[in-house]
Amino acid sequence: MGFVKQPEEIARIEQALAHPRFVNGEMLSVDFLTDPEVLAHVLPPPLQPADEPRVTAMVGRWQSNCVGDFFGGAIYVAARHEGVDGDYVLAMYMDNDIPTIYGRDLFGEPKKLADSQLHRHGDVFTGHVDRGGVRLIELHAQLPTDLGAFDTEGINYNFKARPSADGIGLQEDAILTKATFDTRVTRALQGTGSVTLRGTVHDPLDELPILSVQRAVFLECDLIGACEAIATVPAAVFAPYHHGRHDDWSALDTEALVLAAVAG
Repeated sequence: MGFVKQPEEIARIEQALAHPRFVNGEMLSVDFLTDPEVLAHVLPPPLQPADEPRVTAMVGRWQSNCVGDFFGGAIYVAARHEGVDGDYVLAMYMDNDIPTIYGRDLFGEPKKLADSQLHRHGDVFTGHVDRGGVRLIELHAQLPTDLGAFDTEGINYNFKARPSADGIGLQEDAILTKATFDTRVTRALQGTGSVTLRGTVHDPLDELPILSVQRAVFLECDLIGACEAIATVPAAVFAPYHHGRHDDWSALDTEALVLAAVAG
């Protein structure tokens, strides 16, 4: 039966978990420099700031061998762990529940549901992420320079953690993961761009100052992923970051609004 998988079904599922492929991707990103103190503040230990206080805002769309087709966007913060540079995923948004569940459960990505779009007209690109009636990420770019095709590698740092069953603290220590993406770029366009970040109580992206924009890039690419657990963080140490990566449940108290309306 479907609720209890057989060994051959488990093997097929675990193949998709262990060897994710996100292909035919189209990704628009804008890199900017932020306040080094702010960047250091949002990085959970044991991650450390990279040499440059860079933040990348990205919007894209992909096909896959594991979660279907999907749109999404993210905010990445330059970080380092034991001398290895990568990007800490500060915020990430998907357009449906399948890639959201996959990435949160497997990699520890802080994924939330949101609407996103990516548009192109000649060498002019725009992209955005909307959530809760707010346009959280807005990108504009003009990309006249064709960089051609190349292969590269990207590293993302995430944390797997869950709240305690009684709601107080975390259930166990957080797990730092490192996801490595072998990236096969079939086309890359580069140029200038702009980024606007807006915030809500649940998604405070506007707390990242945009001091200067470095560059804008559009990639057509395949991402071949692999993930591993590389460290643990005491639950009490990670708890402030864990709650910051999720919605503020206390701000979603509709019961109190109803009671206040009745009392009034």
